[in-house]
Amino acid sequence: MSGPEGVRCMLMRGGTSKGAYFLAEDLPSDPGARDDLLLRIMGSPDPRQIDGLGGAHPLTSKVAVVSAAQDPGADVDYLFLQLGVDKAEVSDRQNCGNLLAGVGPFAVERGLVAARNGRTPVRIRMVNSGDHATVTVPTPDRRVDYTGSAEIAGVPGSAAPMAIGFEQGGGPLLPTGHARDLIDGTPVTCVDNGMPTVLIAASALDVTGHEDPGELEANAALGARLQEIRREAGRLMGLGDVSATTVPKLSLLSPPAHGGTVMTRTFIPVRCHTAIGVLGAASVAAGLCVGGNVGEDVARLPATGERLRIEHPTGFLDIDTSVDDGATPVARGTAVVRTARKIFDGTVFPRPA
Repeated sequence: MSGPEGVRCMLMRGGTSKGAYFLAEDLPSDPGARDDLLLRIMGSPDPRQIDGLGGAHPLTSKVAVVSAAQDPGADVDYLFLQLGVDKAEVSDRQNCGNLLAGVGPFAVERGLVAARNGRTPVRIRMVNSGDHATVTVPTPDRRVDYTGSAEIAGVPGSAAPMAIGFEQGGGPLLPTGHARDLIDGTPVTCVDNGMPTVLIAASALDVTGHEDPGELEANAALGARLQEIRREAGRLMGLGDVSATTVPKLSLLSPPAHGGTVMTRTFIPVRCHTAIGVLGAASVAAGLCVGGNVGEDVARLPATGERLRIEHPTGFLDIDTSVDDGATPVARGTAVVRTARKIFDGTVFPRPA
């Protein structure tokens, strides 16, 4: 008997994440059948994902589904799917700004966008939220070049820079309408600049915010408290019951340790990120620019117009952000430089159904 049919796939590192990239046409059109196939491709559910492509961590159990855009303001549509590791779960409730860095080169490689000689801008609609971004891909001689001198914290070596510019989102920057809310006695700032995020001063939860991610994950009392806050914040942000979803993220804020703007420890939502997501960092940066936010006492904001350096467990991420801090704060624009690299391009054979 022959084995399962193979599926065309490109495995890429995007930013500080890694995922499998597919053309939508290479996957089943029915979402249920698609998700079942992807779980078998990634090796879920299994804590080691030993029988698939997944890397036994949420940051390496990700999928990008890319297709020609249905929106005249974009070149391609990008659907992000977060796959559970030890659970058979597939979520489309959030974007991923790290895998976004790989969508530009993937679109050029697959012929969805014609390469220019030099740099090729790829306009992307993030299907999960409807927001738009442009990834500028290095394409000397009209071919994607992944080599370069750009370095990002959390990734060894260097690669070509993939500049990402985010357009103003359609939703409110402060989903609750307030710069500060109180959840069971804990002050929080609920912000959404591409990723629903809850900002919390680490000191309010009796931690320093400089602990190793593993130490924070092992703190059962902290974990229970964070999930209580997350569930209530989700309700306040209009996300409904978030107990079974991956958003909102939670970012603990503490004074910077290396000359940056702020130190972060981000929960996604249970595991503590070894770095920070691009859109999560964008939300932290925008939130810090709003008067009255919970990070005012710990953050060291740079001069107006300068980049915010968001520190995290393995380094930092620099964000350019512009916020109109009026009666209703608005994020006018966000930009960041990421890198991406093609790891393999070929055929993946899923575990049999």
